[in-house]
Order: sequence, then C-alpha cells, then structure tokens
Amino acid sequence: MTKNVAQRPLILLVMAAAIPLVLFAGWVVFLNARQERTDSRLAALETLDRVVTRLSSELGVQVQIAETLAASATLDKPDLGSFYLEALRVKEARPLWETIELVDPQGNQVLNLLRPIGADLGATADRENFERILRTRKAAIGGIGPLGPISGKRLIALRAPVERNGELKYVLTIALVPDAVSQILKGVGAPTGWIGAVVDAKGNIVARTIGEQFELGRPASQSVREAIAQGPEGAYIGTTLEGHQVDSIYKELPGTNGWSVHLGIPTDQLDAPVRRSVVFLAGGGAVSLALALALVWFTARDISQRRQEQEAQAALALKASEERRRLTIDAADLGVFSWNFRTGEVVASARALEMLHLEATPGLAETSLSFERLLASIDPADRSFFEPSFLQCRDGKAVVVDFRTAPPNGRWLRASGRVSSLDRSAADSVFSVLLDIEETKRAELERHQLLRRLGQAEENERRRIARELHDQIGQTVTGLLLGLKSLEQSLGDVPARAARLEKLHWLQGLARAIGRDIHQIAADLRPTGLDDLGLYKALEAFCSEWSRRFGVNVDVQVLGNIERPAADVEIAVYRAIQEALNNVVKHASARNVSIVLDRRNHELRIIVEDDGCGFDTQELTRLEVRNSKLGLSVIEERLVLLGGSLTIESQPSNGTTLFMMVPLSGRESDP
Repeated sequence: MTKNVAQRPLILLVMAAAIPLVLFAGWVVFLNARQERTDSRLAALETLDRVVTRLSSELGVQVQIAETLAASATLDKPDLGSFYLEALRVKEARPLWETIELVDPQGNQVLNLLRPIGADLGATADRENFERILRTRKAAIGGIGPLGPISGKRLIALRAPVERNGELKYVLTIALVPDAVSQILKGVGAPTGWIGAVVDAKGNIVARTIGEQFELGRPASQSVREAIAQGPEGAYIGTTLEGHQVDSIYKELPGTNGWSVHLGIPTDQLDAPVRRSVVFLAGGGAVSLALALALVWFTARDISQRRQEQEAQAALALKASEERRRLTIDAADLGVFSWNFRTGEVVASARALEMLHLEATPGLAETSLSFERLLASIDPADRSFFEPSFLQCRDGKAVVVDFRTAPPNGRWLRASGRVSSLDRSAADSVFSVLLDIEETKRAELERHQLLRRLGQAEENERRRIARELHDQIGQTVTGLLLGLKSLEQSLGDVPARAARLEKLHWLQGLARAIGRDIHQIAADLRPTGLDDLGLYKALEAFCSEWSRRFGVNVDVQVLGNIERPAADVEIAVYRAIQEALNNVVKHASARNVSIVLDRRNHELRIIVEDDGCGFDTQELTRLEVRNSKLGLSVIEERLVLLGGSLTIESQPSNGTTLFMMVPLSGRESDP
C-alpha cells in the first residue's frame, strides 16, 4: 500500500511533465530546423560576400600587374625583344597566366609568349573586349573569349592600354588559363554540396566549382540568365546544368563589366531538416494526446486518496518544520535575530550573540536585549547606516547590510533582513540572518590590490611602448622621409621625371601619414603631458586634439584647488574621461561636450555631459546593452579601485551626464 501511494505522484508527475515536454521538444526541433535553414541562407550570404571580395581582390591585383607591365620602359622605344624577356619572367612567376600578348591598335598581334618573337601571329581574339579598350583607354576584364588561334583554348583576357605621350601604342593582354577563376572560387571554402559559378555579362560560364572542365564557356542555365537580367544582385530558385534544383543567391562582381557570382544550395539539403521536424512534431502531438487521456484517468482516481493523506501529513510537517529550521541554521553556521520596530526589543540566537561578541543567557536558545545594546556591538563608523537600512524593511523591502563589529574584535558580518509576509501579527518586526563574511572581504581587498597593481603595470607598459614608438620607429620614419627627399633631389632631368616625382611625392605623403599615426598612437598610449604638466593641462591638450579630430566642441572647466592629485588618481581620471569621450564618438552623435573638474578638500568630482542621443539607463541591466556600453563598465571599475563611484543620468534624445567621484583623503600629491 505504501509503495503504491509513493508511486502515484511519480506517475502523475511523469505524465504531466511529459505532455508539454513532448510538444515543446517537437516545437523546438521545428524552430531549430527553421533556424538551421535561416542560418544556411545567412552562411550563403556571408560566403557570397567572401567570394566577391576575394575575386575582386585577385582580379584587381592582376589588372594592377597588367597596368604596371604596360608602363614598362622597354615599350618606350619600343624594344620588343627586351619586353619579351621581361614579360616571360613575369609570366613564369604566375601559374594562372596562360600567355601575354601585345596587340597594335588595328588588332594585330605583335608579340605572343606562346610563339617566338617575330613569328606571324594574326589577329587577337575577343574583339569586343579589345574595342572597349580602344574606346575607354582604361584597363578592363573581358568575358570568356572564343577559341584562340594560337592557344587553342577559351581564355579570359585582362587588357591594359599602352600609351606614350597621349598616343595609344599597343594594347597589352594577359590571358588567364581557363580554370584560373575556378581555382580562386574553390579556394574560398564553400560547404560541401554547394554549387558556385561565375558568369560573364553574356551569361557564359567563366568559373564553376564542379564540372568546370566541361562547362567553361557554355551558356549558363535559363534561371541564371533571367536573374542577371533582373538586377545586379538578388535570389532565385533555379535548376543547375546537371538538373538539380537549388536555392541561389547572386551578386555582381565590381570592376568586371558585368560578371556575377552565383552560389546555390541544393533545395533538398536546405529543406531536409524542416521536413524531418514536421514529422517529429506530428508524432509528438499524437503521443501528447495519448498521455493527456491517461493523465485524466489517473488524476480522477488519485484525488480522493491524496486528500486524506495530505491532511495527516500536514500536521506532521508543521511539527517538524521548526526543528528543521533550527537544524538548518546551526548547520549553516548562521546567526538569526529579530527586531521589533515599535518596542525596540531584539531577540537573538546564541550563534548571533557569539558573532556580535555579546553574552548569551545560559541555558536558553535565544536571548532578549535592547536595540541600543545591539548597536553598541557594531563598529561606530557603521552604526549610522545600520538602523536606517533596516527601517526600510517596513516598506516591504529586503535589505542586505555589510558592517563590522566593534573593536578590538572587529569582523565583517552581513545582515540580511525582511518583514514576514506570512505572519501579519509580526508586521512590526524584521527578521534577519547574520553571515560571517570576513574571508570574503579579505579576498575582495586582495582582488582590489591586485587590480590596482595590474593597472599600474599596464600604465608602465603603455609608457614603455609609447617611448619606443616615438624614439625608435619615429626616428626610422624621419630617416625614410630624409631618404625620399634626397632621392627626389637626385632625379634631375631623367626621362619621365614628372611621373616618377608623382610617385615619390605619394610615398613622401604616405611616410608623413605613418609618422603622424605613430605620434598619435604614442600619445594615446601614454600622453607625455600627464607626467610633465599634470592632469588638468594634459586633459586640456587631449580635449583640444580630440575636438579637432572628431569635430565635436569640448569645454573643459577646472574648479577649486588646482593642486595635482596623486599619480594613481591622475591616471584613473584621465583614462575615465578618455573612455567617456570615446563613448561619445561611438554612441552619442553629440555636437557639444562639457567637462567639469571640481576639487574639494577630500574628493575630486568630475562631470562629463553631452547633448547627444542619450539612452534608457534602465536597460543597462540587460546583458546585451551592458556589452554595447562596455566603456561605462571600464570607467566604473577604474573608479571603484580608488574607492570612487560613477552615476549615470540619461534619457533618449536628451543627452547623457556622467557624475564621477574619487576620494582624495590620505593621498599625497605625486607630480
């Protein structure tokens, strides 16, 4: 009988839990399948962007090489023999190149690396791309051309004009091997089963991840050609040349005169998880219905028996609850006490009196004492907030107070208290639990000390890196500028001096920009003004430079005593204001920022206010919002290490104000 009684709740619980679990599991599987389908589409978009970027970069590099080769000095005279040797060396270093040819403006090949120099070569292939070069005088990439008369292959032509003194002398052509683009396409790393293709403006296949040796140069499928006609990018469902249905996305390839990249996911592979989840969900519904019917039968059978059993057990549980409570408190090494607001009487357990270093009444589990005696056992510095904190319990709040016991045996304790919500007769009493947190406080102090040492080590490392950037790399850049200046003076009246001077001036500008960037990075790592001039002057210099760089007005005011604070305070305040201004640039879209530093006898107050977009401060409790406002956490952590605080006031569209405070008592000035 007892065994059956014990099993009934378990059976009912299992059945009741199984119904929503089965339905929930089916729904979760369905949602996961849909999410997996969505993730596959997102992954396809990311892969497509990666393919487009990679192909654009690779083809752009090839075009740049072609333009560089077209500018070769051997074509100035021209010296075709020397150019033939130079082009041959360049081609041997690039396995994706089939040949290099030089074509005159009439379209006749003058030179082709596949034939000896001086051989009869005939007209160039892909006349359409050649005519475009004649019209635009700019480098261009053609589609996949017809069979070449010399190579016997369908090649992809990259052409660049060869101009001298404004006259078109030749057209330089670099012919890529048929599967050159396919090799780049495969190297991007699309998932197994996905089909990728590159199609030119005429709808001919330039590259393909599968079957490229048979498909290159052939017209793409009808669905691909229709998609190209609709726009430069989009999505469509089509059929591959092998007859497989695919969900495809495509995007035009910049700088290729109409090439587009297509990425297809087999529809069966994309929809398979959703189909399986629908079957699982239907099966789960049928199982849930059967469990629900069985649950109704078991519940009706069990209700009458459980009522009598519960009445008998309630009396026994009530009797044992008080004893369990005492055993739990003793086992957890906790002290308990209650305080009556109206009478001022405190009733404390023996363990609580021991933790407060008060004497207990012998032979009694609890001792009654006055609230004044309880306060006398608390450190004088903590008494002022102990009573007001517990008085908040009258409003239904739960309070937690950390305090120290009176010297000489001072230890950190934590009191957690609240008014009982069950016993209305005890509405004037707060019930509290005492916990010894001495070890926790000691560990927290050690953590703060460690963090401060880490902060000091970070600043020292910043100072070292900034010095090396300025003294070593800065001098190297200066030497580079001097060398470029000397090179400029040595050019004289050499041929093509203007073009070389233009490149030289570009290199000089780049070197100066590098020097400025190095100087700015060194200043951001460790501003020298902070060590030499102190916090206030360093902040004024930083804010002036920051305002010039980002176009935001900054007003800095220093009030009170302008004596330099300690070095750790200077560093913390400087970094806090630096991080606050970084937040203004990233999030606020502000036009004006006001900074006030007010030094008083024992503290330094800082106010940073902007007129930006603001935000809802209540949302800071949400994890994703805290991650986006990570700079505020960094500021608060720096201030807390010095015993300071950070308060934030903000509203959407009304700007943001940061109130910072750092205590100065006990700190000597350390310029």
